[in-house]
Amino acid sequence: MNDLSRTSFSSRLVFVAICWCFIGISGSTVIADESDSASDIITSDSSRQTLSLASFDIDVTPPVGFMMAYDRVRRVDELGLRCRGIVLTGTEQPIVLCAVDWIGIANQSHDRFRSRIAEAAGTTPSHVAVHTLHQHDAPRSDFGAEMLLHQVGASNLGAHDGSFAREVLDRLAVAIEAAIAQAQPITHAGFGSADVHQVASNRRIQDESGKVIATRYTATRDPKLRALPDGTIDPVLSSLSFWNDDKPLAVLSYYACHPQSYYRTGIPSPDFPGIARFIRSQDSPGPMYVHFNGAGGNIGAGKYNDGSNENRLILASRVADAMRESFESTTKFAIDANDIHWSVAPVSLPPANHLDRDTLTAELNAWDGISYWGGPDKLAWLMRCQSGHKIELSCLTVGDVRVLHMPGELFVEYQLAAKAMRPDLRVAMAAYGDYGPGYIGSAVAYDQGGYETSERASNVAPAAETVLMSGIRQLLEAKEASQ
Repeated sequence: MNDLSRTSFSSRLVFVAICWCFIGISGSTVIADESDSASDIITSDSSRQTLSLASFDIDVTPPVGFMMAYDRVRRVDELGLRCRGIVLTGTEQPIVLCAVDWIGIANQSHDRFRSRIAEAAGTTPSHVAVHTLHQHDAPRSDFGAEMLLHQVGASNLGAHDGSFAREVLDRLAVAIEAAIAQAQPITHAGFGSADVHQVASNRRIQDESGKVIATRYTATRDPKLRALPDGTIDPVLSSLSFWNDDKPLAVLSYYACHPQSYYRTGIPSPDFPGIARFIRSQDSPGPMYVHFNGAGGNIGAGKYNDGSNENRLILASRVADAMRESFESTTKFAIDANDIHWSVAPVSLPPANHLDRDTLTAELNAWDGISYWGGPDKLAWLMRCQSGHKIELSCLTVGDVRVLHMPGELFVEYQLAAKAMRPDLRVAMAAYGDYGPGYIGSAVAYDQGGYETSERASNVAPAAETVLMSGIRQLLEAKEASQ
C-alpha cells in the first residue's frame, strides 16, 4: 500500500531499537497547568492527601493449548496480554477502572470480574468498570455460556472453558490488594487529546440510499475499498492522567478502533494498541499506561491495512504518536476528593427479535467447541435479559472531564453523540464492557444491512439506541454525580 510504504525507514529502525533494547528515553514534555501559583501545586490541604491512586498490572496470557476466541495457543511470544488498571481511593467508595487484553468478557463473567475486583478493592461492583480491548488472538470469557454447556454435559467447552479466567481472577485480586497497600496521593489530574492519523476507517461501505454494499474489515485486501474515504470515525485519542505534584502516576488513553492488524496465528498478541502502549511505557517510563477501546464497533483499520505483517508496527507507531501528543498537550488541574464523582445508570437492553430460547437451547447439544458465535453465549445473554438483568452504564467525573463506560461493540455514532451532547465538558468513552450484547448499532443501521447488525453479530434490537442515549444523557447531564 502506497500510504503505508511511505513510512520512513528511520522511524521503523527507532521502533525496532526500542522494542529490542528496552531503552526508555524520556523526552521533554511541556504540560500546561491551570494552577494560579506554585502554592496550588504543593499544598497541605488534608482533603487532597486523602485522595490516592493505586495501579495494578498482571499477565493474562493463556498457556499453550488453551482455546482463545478462534484458535488454541500454539506458542507464546515476546509481548503477552495484560490486565491493568487503577484504583481511586479517598472518595466515598473506591473506584476501579480495569482494561483487559481479551476479545470480550460477557454475561456472568463480567459480573464476576466486577464483584471479585470489588471485594479486593473494598468497594461495590457498581463502582467497578471492566473493559476489554478486543484483540482477536486472545481469550474470551463467558461463565454463563460455560454453565449452560455444563448443563447439557458438553465435553468440549472450547473458548467457553472458564478455568483460566478463574485463575486470572485469583491473581488479580491479590494484585489489587497489594497495589492498594502501595497507593500514592493524587494532587492533580490532566486531560489532553490528539488526532490519530491513518489508522481508523469506517467498516460499513454504503450506497447513496444508505444501504451497506460492502464491509471494509480491519484487514482489507481490495484496493478499491481501501481507496474510499475514511467515512464516519472519531480520530481523537484522549488521555486522562493522574499526578502527585509533578509526577504522573497513571495515564489512561481512549481511542475508538477495532484493534486487529492480522490474527488467527495461534499466538496471543495485544496487537497494535498493546504495542503502542508498550512503546509509550518504554519511551516515557514511570506512570502506568492503561488503554481503553472506545466505541469502535463499526470502525477498523481497513483503509490503511491490507493484512500484511509489517503493518502491525506501522499502525502501532501511529497510535503511539497520538498517545505521546495527547500527553504532551495535557492541561493539568488541581483536584481533591470533592472533584471526583461516580454515577451509574442501570439500563435494560432489548434482546434481538431473532433470539429464540427454544432454538438456542436445542443448539447447545450441537455445540462444536470451535464456532465463535453460537447458542451458548447468545442463550446466556437472552436469559439474562428475560430475567430482568440490567447493565450498568457508568460515568467517572474528574473536574470537567467525563469518562463514560459502555457495553458491547458500540458504534462510533454513540461516542460522537455523547461528545456533542456536552461540548462544555471534556468527554471520553470506553466501550467493550459487558460483551453479552455483541454489536450495538444505531437504530437506523439495522435497516441498512451489513455484518455488524446481522443476526449473527448483534444480540440487541434497534430500540437499544433509545435506551443507551437516554442513559448517556442522564449521566452527562447530572449536575452532581452520586458517589
